[in-house]
Order: sequence, then structure tokens, then C-alpha cells
Amino acid sequence: MIHKRYIVVLTGKTDPARFLSFLASSGVKVSGVMESGKGIRFRTDKKGIQVIRKHRRRYKLKVAIKPADEGTVEKRVFSSFRFLIACIIPLIASLFLWKIEIETDVPEVAERIGNKLEETSITMFRPLHLIPDEGEIRRALMVEDPSLSWVRFKKSGSTLTVIPMLSPKLNDSVEKIGPPSDLVARTGGVITGFRLSRGERVARVHQTVKKGDLLATGILEQGDKTAVVGAEGSVYADFWMEYSFKIPKTVDYQLLGEENVIIHWRSPIAWKKSGRPTLQSFMRTERFREDRIDQFELTEGMEEEVIIPLLKYKILTETQSDLIIKDENILHLTFGNDTVEGTILFLMNENIAIKRPLSQGD
Repeated sequence: MIHKRYIVVLTGKTDPARFLSFLASSGVKVSGVMESGKGIRFRTDKKGIQVIRKHRRRYKLKVAIKPADEGTVEKRVFSSFRFLIACIIPLIASLFLWKIEIETDVPEVAERIGNKLEETSITMFRPLHLIPDEGEIRRALMVEDPSLSWVRFKKSGSTLTVIPMLSPKLNDSVEKIGPPSDLVARTGGVITGFRLSRGERVARVHQTVKKGDLLATGILEQGDKTAVVGAEGSVYADFWMEYSFKIPKTVDYQLLGEENVIIHWRSPIAWKKSGRPTLQSFMRTERFREDRIDQFELTEGMEEEVIIPLLKYKILTETQSDLIIKDENILHLTFGNDTVEGTILFLMNENIAIKRPLSQGD
């Protein structure tokens, strides 16, 4: 806390300047000295008030004392313990996660994401430095939920907003007319999940299957009764796929320039052709931007940061399914004079189920 200030006015028959000299020699803080009518006006602290009251009769002076209001409110606020506590509490609170929002119109997706975040210890009041990286959170959410095509994150202070982007749904109401079928594997892999609308599972989660293995049957048996309904739906599995590529070594790209704004001042009154005045904005803005074309050359060491993300983006944009790329392994990579080519092994998760018509005899 700062020392409280007082305004002192000295009046009397004797010269107040002698008393001021005495106060200065006694170590009293005196500031803002000025003449006030027949006396002298100045400022001092609580210690000075005690000295003044003790010795004023010896110098035959009258003393008027009142608190100094100027600046005391601000100084008390900014120097008080309450103000320091009020500053420290928000600072400490900003180091923790206070709110988690999931922006989606599908309650089931919001519930699944909320449960997964709790499993990964992403909860409220958790220190921000203990929150995993966005890529790690995204990977954990997308592995468990094949319906997600991407997950965006937005951080604002102590609030984490999760924005799931769902894979485009196929129009299930329009089905191709055909015979009842089983679902079999179009490629080998390790099964991670089922999404069946009809039929019965034959394979199980975490089972390794090969091409042509039966995943779900369209024949339902209950006791002595048998019903042919056909199997419909998706069966997701992890599998490795080799991807060979050949891309230019030098890539041209457009670099957006800085937007410049020119402000033109003009009269707020404009005259029409008819001679009548009309009001207009007194300011007119003109914007222009100069873009430029630049080149980017792929070099060794850019495999993880540039080439693999570029290939992943290409694969995900070309496919029409809810494909997820979980991992990758570079088999070989060659940097030529003009091109970069190689083969990368991607670990993918996708629907591997295809229909195989049921044999119903005659």
C-alpha cells in the first residue's frame, strides 16, 4: 500500500517559510508548495502531519489539513492486494481448460466425441500444457469413428472447440435392384468395425481376413426356419497399400500479395445533373493487391513435412469413400533432375465389403 497524502495550508503572523525549512530539516516529505492567499499550501504524508501538529504552536501558525483526493483512488486501486489478486486469478485460470464445445448437429457424433475426449483425459480444468497435440487428438477420434472425414480444432483462450466434419452419406434410399447377397472382403486386412443395416456378422472385430472371405451373411437362421434377407452395410478394416507416384520437382504456386487500401477524401455533398444536392460518404476507399508467381523446389529432407502430406491430400480428395490414412512407410524415394518418384506404403482404414450374390438353387 502507498502512503496516504494530505493537503496542508499554513497561515499565521509569522513567516511559514521558516516552518517549511524546519520540516525539510526534519526529513518530512513536502511537495507541491504554492502560495494560497495569506498562507502556503503544500502536500505531505501521514508522518509529516504528525510533525506539523507537534511543532505548529512553537511557530505560531494555524494549520488546515484535508486528504488529497487527486490520484489517490487510482493509486489505491493499482497498489492494493485486491487488485493484485484480481489480476493473478485470471492469469492462473487462463492456464487451464475451462470449456469444451463440440459443434455438430448430430447428437450421436457429439456423444461419441465427448466420450473419446474423456478417455484421452481431455477434460475441463485440465492444464493446457498437458493437452495432447491436435494431430494426436484428431487421429484418436478418426480411428474410432469411421463416419468422420476430418476434425478441426479452434482454441480461444481457455475454450477448446471441436468441429467434426462428417463423411458424405450415400443415398441409402436408392438401392440397386439385385438378388440378395452376402458381404465378402475385396481385399485383406484386420477388421476394425461393422455398420450393417441388414444381415448377420460372420467375421469379428480384430480378425484378420483375406480377399474373398465372408464378412456378413444375408441368410438368417432361427431354429428350423431360414430367411434370405441379404446383407447390407459396411465393414471397416485396416490394410496396407502400396502407392507409387511421380511428381514434378519444381512446383509453381501463386503467392497472395499484401492488400493496400487508399482512402480518398471528398465533399459529403454531391450535385446531381438536375442541380439538386445529395448526400454521399465523405470517404471513398480503393483496394488493390499485387499477386506474384513463385516456384518451390522439392529437396531431400522434405519427405515428412511436404511430400507425404501432399500425397495424403491427393488420395483423400480423389476417393469417394470415408477413407482414413493412419500411418505410412517410405519404401523408396528418388530425387531426379526434374521429377521426384517413389513408392510409399500407407496403412488405410476403409470399407472393404463388397456384395456376392447368394446361391438360391432353382
